Amino acid sequence: MSKEAEIAYLAANGEDGRRHTLFKPFSDEYCGMNLASIGLIMSLLPPPPARILDFGCGGGWTSIFLALRGYRVTGQDIAPDMIDLARENSVRNGLTSDSIDFVCGDFESLDGTGEFDGAIFFDCLHHADDEALAIRTAYAALKPGGLLITHEPGEGHATNPASIAAMERFGVNERDMPPKLIVKRGLEAGFVGYRVLAAPDRLFNSFYKKRSDRALSKSRYRLIRNVVRMLVKPNMALGAVVVLEK
Repeated sequence: MSKEAEIAYLAANGEDGRRHTLFKPFSDEYCGMNLASIGLIMSLLPPPPARILDFGCGGGWTSIFLALRGYRVTGQDIAPDMIDLARENSVRNGLTSDSIDFVCGDFESLDGTGEFDGAIFFDCLHHADDEALAIRTAYAALKPGGLLITHEPGEGHATNPASIAAMERFGVNERDMPPKLIVKRGLEAGFVGYRVLAAPDRLFNSFYKKRSDRALSKSRYRLIRNVVRMLVKPNMALGAVVVLEK
């Protein structure tokens, strides 16, 4: 059911949902964190004009940001109407086929040709039926030395009330996709190295979120503890940015 639900997702959201998707990330309540996250990913990718494969691109905002930075981008999505919207969005942003193109297909079964310098899963791998197949697809698509970067929610996502509501309303997958699972599947696929980095929302919540004076002493202790943990050993259960090297 989940693949059919992904294909039907945009239509099920109606015109308001279409407009929201078209104007992401600025239409999204998590705009600030999404901008910080795509900025981090750009900093980790090989420099432009590297070729990047953007899996599960939806309405195309991540692909468009990368193309505007100077990358040569291919955005992929399983839903034909999402691909149509992504193409509309790229034209709206003044981009041409020289810098960006879009393909409709299932990221669990695309043919890989080893032509990309980098690939990303930005908040989409947790919708997969089989994350191992998706990561193998990414491996096959990359050149030797290429990077796969994931930005995914960790443990607890599937039981979050918003995730449960989405599964009940739309029939989509909302799975936990912690770093330990991504790294395991990556090594199984043939990747030879990995890094796990704290996601921007974790850094914000740990360092910058405003707290009351009453909570200051406790939060200061948690802050120091989080700093030590982030520096010494990454948390393999929480949402994170994972970098896998082919």
